[in-house]
Amino acid sequence: MMKDVLDKKDFQVVQEGITYPKGIKAAGVKCGIRFNKKDLALIYSEKLADARGTFTTNKFKAAPLVVTEKNLSLSGGKLQAVLINSGIANACTGEKGLKDAWEMADYVSQGLKIKKEYVAVTSTGKIGEFLPLDKIKAGVEKAISCLDYAGGEKAAEAILTTDTKKKEIAVNFKLNGQEVRIGGMAKGSGMIHPNMATMLGFITSDISIKGELLQEALKQVVEKTFNMISVDGDMSTNDMVLLMANGLAGNKLIDKKDADYYKFLEALQYLAKYLAKCIAKDGEGATKMIEVEVQNAVSFGEARKVAQAVINSPLVKTAVFGEDPNWGRILAAVGYSGAEIEPNKVDLYLKEKIVEDGQPLEFSRQKLHEYLESSDEIKIIIDLKMGEVNATAWGCDLTYDYVKINTKYS
Repeated sequence: MMKDVLDKKDFQVVQEGITYPKGIKAAGVKCGIRFNKKDLALIYSEKLADARGTFTTNKFKAAPLVVTEKNLSLSGGKLQAVLINSGIANACTGEKGLKDAWEMADYVSQGLKIKKEYVAVTSTGKIGEFLPLDKIKAGVEKAISCLDYAGGEKAAEAILTTDTKKKEIAVNFKLNGQEVRIGGMAKGSGMIHPNMATMLGFITSDISIKGELLQEALKQVVEKTFNMISVDGDMSTNDMVLLMANGLAGNKLIDKKDADYYKFLEALQYLAKYLAKCIAKDGEGATKMIEVEVQNAVSFGEARKVAQAVINSPLVKTAVFGEDPNWGRILAAVGYSGAEIEPNKVDLYLKEKIVEDGQPLEFSRQKLHEYLESSDEIKIIIDLKMGEVNATAWGCDLTYDYVKINTKYS
């Protein structure tokens, strides 16, 4: 697993995934959309769960997202199953695509004998192609028969497209002696850009918590994790993060922002940040992950502008790939970010402080080149010295292989 992305506090990280919480089963199967690869995943909660989601802001929102948002509305924020296919995105497919997405929900509803509005559906893959519903219908039957408490790893594999590795994690913590578990899996490699990315994230928990607080926790966490990653500056049609909580941990219902709520929030933040960093590190063709930490801004929004401007800069990305310590590209991005800054206050760190109060310091370009050459995780720190708020964004370098992958994708 990737090294810890936060200092562990009141929770433990375990080598598990989406099925770690009580009452969660999953499956990942081959249904024939992708040649000889798992391409259909199913997540199932034995107990009806409170659920909330965040969705792409792309105007060409894919049909499955429309269906999932509608079902969450119809059910009053309840879900029991999530179906995910990879290979075809079912985006830009008009009325037929919408009908097909509803059909997917029907297959799960009928197979599991649950209400249709308790089913979420999502797809990832090529845009502008129709789903092979006959294959998906047979795949759903197979997935239901394969549902297992140990099925998380296969599900995490089935949702991948150009990803090179599975992305999953789980944590646990105690609330008044009761163990609470959270599990997650994600996919994402290209078309990664705030807000969210070609990015699907699924998080399950057995915590008992009011739906309104679940929504607030998810929104806060997504804002500082999944919405802070970028691979290539393209926003997908299919981005979605879903959070389900079925209450089987047996903890006292969290109905206010007390110590229990913040303990849950801390663990959820860790899990989401880990998955977000996994996505950034696995960017299409990437050789290095880039972390941009902006310190001492006047607000999170201002810090975020700077971090995202730098992480999205093609010139910064290519400089990192070329192992070229061209720090001027970083400050140029800071300057056009639109954030409130005072250039003569800005400090810049790339392994060491190289700019202070907007002016260059003496440093060894050879040593910085060696740092860029030898490290697969590059950290950039920008201290605005304007306030007390920080923000961090994650991305990756832009390589020749990125171009190759995306010219051969379809």
